[in-house]
Amino acid sequence: MKIACVGGGPASLYFSILMKRQDPSHDIAVYEPNPAGSTYGWGVTYWSGLLDKLREGDPESALAVSENSVRWSDGVAHVGDRTTVHHGDEGFGIGRRRMLDLLAERAVSLGVRVEFEHEVTAGRLPDADLVVAGDGVNSALRERHADHFGSEITLGRNIYIWLGTTKVFDSFTFSFVETGHGWIWCYAYRFGDDHSTLVVECSPETWTGLGLDRASEADGLALLEKLFAHLLDGHGLIGRAQADGSAQWLNFRTLTNRTWHRGNLVLLGDAAHTTHYSIGAGTTLALEDAISLAGALRDHQELESALAHYERERKSALLSVQSAARHSAQWYGNLPRYIRLPPAQMFALLGQRHSPLLPYIPPQLYYRIDRAAGQLEALRRFKRWLGPRVARTVQGRCHR
Repeated sequence: MKIACVGGGPASLYFSILMKRQDPSHDIAVYEPNPAGSTYGWGVTYWSGLLDKLREGDPESALAVSENSVRWSDGVAHVGDRTTVHHGDEGFGIGRRRMLDLLAERAVSLGVRVEFEHEVTAGRLPDADLVVAGDGVNSALRERHADHFGSEITLGRNIYIWLGTTKVFDSFTFSFVETGHGWIWCYAYRFGDDHSTLVVECSPETWTGLGLDRASEADGLALLEKLFAHLLDGHGLIGRAQADGSAQWLNFRTLTNRTWHRGNLVLLGDAAHTTHYSIGAGTTLALEDAISLAGALRDHQELESALAHYERERKSALLSVQSAARHSAQWYGNLPRYIRLPPAQMFALLGQRHSPLLPYIPPQLYYRIDRAAGQLEALRRFKRWLGPRVARTVQGRCHR
């Protein structure tokens, strides 16, 4: 099969690796319009479940990603001068550029042609049996046939900006700061030995009230450094200025598509779907798309059947994730409802922000119900653990 992957993101690269492993005779090219080493974003997050899937698909690239990742196991929330810590599941961070370099190196070693500074236009697709549109949320290949794909984009209400910093965070960190114009907050996590990602978010009213809508990037970063001085410990923030010097504040775009394929063209990763960054699943979902698409092509001889299976499988898998992302974004949109709670309760409900019930139950009542349910489940687990041991003891006494 001759395969052309348009867009050199993690999903396209990993898909090309999987397809070469399945059949080295596949002719595969990945076309990336930007120069090698240039990418947006800072670090990406993932959890151990993804590593397990990567090891199954290609142990070599999984090992490389794992060895170049950093780990954390705690979450920390600062609300004004109050701090609370939650000991949770182990998470991982890796620089986006580093991940792309590792996957590109592995793809090339298997015989994939990775061509940088090679732009593919929607009007002139490569001559291939399969064209994979991995060109992101602004996919030109998808937009050319937007009516067929049934693309819909919903803009989130809050405003956010993706930044870097030389402050290294040992834990996944949240910080909420009250200003005269409302609350502003950030999510921060380490992705290397000397850098962290820091995403700042606020309501439109806070954004305009603080003058961030009118500030240049330099002035905006200076203001944010003052607001989060307690968190940064003297370290600065690093942005990505536009040509006119403005800051890249955005409304998150939730993208869905009615169908994911058209003829021999198929959507992958952010070209097919997006989920709010507050659940930290974007890269994971894109890589899972690649795994699913490669598996469908392996198991189905007919291209149409393979693409239809891939679409059904991934749409089904995404239902719960998209629901969680939607409710997570809504939680931050309703922040005043939770921010005055005692720190432990506020952080507990921050962890429950994916729940569809939370917006409809008074927060403190929800917290008490959740605590009671957790205690009941712990009791059930203890009884299940105890049951076989009691049975064995009784049997032993009977035998004696």
